[in-house]
Amino acid sequence: MNALLDVILPVFLVIGFGYAAARARLFEDGAVDGLMRYAQNFAAPTLLFASIARLDLSATFQPALFLSFYIAAFASFAIAFTGAVLVFRRPVTDATAIGFVALFSNSLLLGVPITERAYGSDALAGNFAIISIHSPLFYGFGIALMEWARTRGQGLSGAALARQILRAIFSQPLVLGITAGFAVNLTGLPLPAVAWSAIGMVAATAIPTALFGLGGVLLRYKPDGDFRIIAMLCACSLLLHPALTYLLGRFAFGLETAGLRSAVMTAAMAPGVNAFLFANLYGVAKRVAASSVLIATALSIGTIWAWLQILP
Repeated sequence: MNALLDVILPVFLVIGFGYAAARARLFEDGAVDGLMRYAQNFAAPTLLFASIARLDLSATFQPALFLSFYIAAFASFAIAFTGAVLVFRRPVTDATAIGFVALFSNSLLLGVPITERAYGSDALAGNFAIISIHSPLFYGFGIALMEWARTRGQGLSGAALARQILRAIFSQPLVLGITAGFAVNLTGLPLPAVAWSAIGMVAATAIPTALFGLGGVLLRYKPDGDFRIIAMLCACSLLLHPALTYLLGRFAFGLETAGLRSAVMTAAMAPGVNAFLFANLYGVAKRVAASSVLIATALSIGTIWAWLQILP
């Protein structure tokens, strides 16, 4: 119960504060959009830049960490995609967007603050290692599959498809922040103390502003669509992905405790807003994606608490 009160509820109270402010019209839609634009395009990329620039890559980039998390993530996608096609008879484009919801956990806005509150800031190295390839890998995979599904029989060349994928990936501010962080880390480029102070000030605003803004964004997502598909997606995101990550990390790959915590807590998060944005980008399965983000975020209060009890 202490974990629920001390670790999880403060994070969701900030989300709830944003939701209530937007619902009461104390925070208008334009303000919500502006806050989320700041958080996602400036503050969060700055946080990722600062974290990755200072990350001990040799100690943090463990094959066991990546294999545990990403094998489970793609298994979750495969089950959701297959279920959408074979059980719910959705076209491949819809199934790709539906699978993307099961694939893309809210690793930054929820995973980082909850892991930090549960285990301390020193426990975040594994989270940032996962996040460093999270968006590029998943967006690259999702866009490639979606573009293939949309252009079958249209003769789109491999080079044109590759350009389309790279353009979409590197137009993401989070990816630019990650790339810049790796550049500083790998080259050892020294930055003056005044620059780090400014970076730290912006990075410190990323999580609280994003959580508050996320509450305002969730107000727009009215539960609607095929609730059987939504139930499948909630099960994949909140149960299958973290459970498989735990089993792989603990028993197959022998992941050490800190890495296991980071991998499982990241996997246990509800689908992020990016899951809806991906569906909205292609105009498919938007109601299912939006409803899944809202419902899974609410349900994750209980499932995250359960994982905090299970993890060592």
